[in-house]
Formats: sequence, structure tokens, C-alpha cells
Amino acid sequence: MPLAAADAIVAVLLAPACAACDRVLTHPLSGPICQECWDSIERMAPPFCPACGDALPSCRVVSGAENRCAACRARGASFVHSGRSVGRYAGTLERIVRAHKYQARRSVAVRLGPLLRDAGRELLEGAACAVPVPLHPWRRLTRGFNQAADLARTTRLPVVHALWRVRATTAQAGLRAQARRRNVTGAFRLSRVLSGRSRRRYLTGCAVVLVDDVWTTGATLDACAQVLREAGVREVRALTVARAETPGADMAAIA
Repeated sequence: MPLAAADAIVAVLLAPACAACDRVLTHPLSGPICQECWDSIERMAPPFCPACGDALPSCRVVSGAENRCAACRARGASFVHSGRSVGRYAGTLERIVRAHKYQARRSVAVRLGPLLRDAGRELLEGAACAVPVPLHPWRRLTRGFNQAADLARTTRLPVVHALWRVRATTAQAGLRAQARRRNVTGAFRLSRVLSGRSRRRYLTGCAVVLVDDVWTTGATLDACAQVLREAGVREVRALTVARAETPGADMAAIA
């Protein structure tokens, strides 16, 4: 049966809804998100902060002396060398990320892949591997998958599960920046199943791309990057689908 005919039959008989906008999918066999939603994603545009990759309203927001945006200067030193995100964690992109993460719509990651590769083109160039931010084993078991690992596989780099989450932290959502950093302090370590050969090939003296779904304060990414740097990684680059507003951020304090 031709794909178009099968699509039409499924659409008529089941009337599946788009996981992002709830409209009936006209091509349900192409995935749980309609093409209109994919086309409506607003991507982050330059200029970017050279340190964290956040979009800036103008180049004048970057500190000429320190070459970092105001938020990065307020956060202080970071183990993440550079970063990029596809877009803001809002609207359609937020709903797509949530469908992947909480509704187990894992095919969404495949469609997010080209967006990630485009946003992270500079970060992926010359990198030895992609390292997904790990879930705690219990959360990985209950969810059934790690959304960051799904995304890492779309980068077309070798995926190395170099990190292990040793402590089950409370949910980061809603926490202020300092609370987020305290929450993940000591939560990660280098994986004990990582072979010495893999460590020498993919980590020691290499640039790696740390992959996650959402970047908020960068606390989780920085905690992971610290472990990688201590393991001999030369440069940690962070790539995420979305960039969220920092909860409770006092923008006047970092302006």
C-alpha cells in the first residue's frame, strides 16, 4: 500500500493528534508532530555569547574585556568552553521537547537531529565524541530511556557514555541558579565501565560535545563538564535543543 494511502487511512480511522498543537495529523506515519509545528520553530540567531552561546540583543552586550555576556560574568568561571542551542524553551519547541521527554515520543529526536547539527555546526567540528548528560539509574529505569542519549545519537559523532549520575537529585525545575548548582554538586562521576582505550581515544586531550535537551542555568552541564575536564578532556562544548529562562533571575544584578 502506498504511504500516502496508509497515511490517509490512519488519519481517518484513528485521527491521531499532533503532540505539540493537538490538531489532527494529516500525515501520522511521518511522526507525532505535524509539519506546521516543525516549520514554526524559531531558531536562535546571532550574535551569540562566545562563552555560553546564548543569543544577544546586540554585540554591545558582550564585555570587551572578558569577551563574555553579562550572565556569564555573573556566573563566574565555567568548565564549559562554549555552547549552542536550537531555540528558546517556549512555544512549539518546548512542547516538542516535552513530548520527547515525558510522553516517550522518541522518534521526535530524529527530527530534532538536523536542527541540532545546524545549531551546533561549529561545536561538532573537530570533536571526538558526543557525551549525553546521564540520568540517575532509577530515573532511567522508570522513564525507559535517556532523552539526552537519543539526541546525542543524532549528532553523527561517536556517542560515549562517559558519565554516571551517582546521586538522585531533586528536580531542577523551579530552582534558582544557586540552588541548582548546589543540587548537582557531586552528582556525577566518570563511568567505571569506560575502558582505558575509550578514555584515551575519546577523552584525553580531546574536545567533546556534551548533549542535553534543555539549558537553563548551565548548572548540570557545568557539573558534568568539570568531571570531564578532570578526566583529561581538553575542551567541553555544550549542545542543547532549547534554552530556558533562568528561574528567579535578577537581570538587574547581571546587567
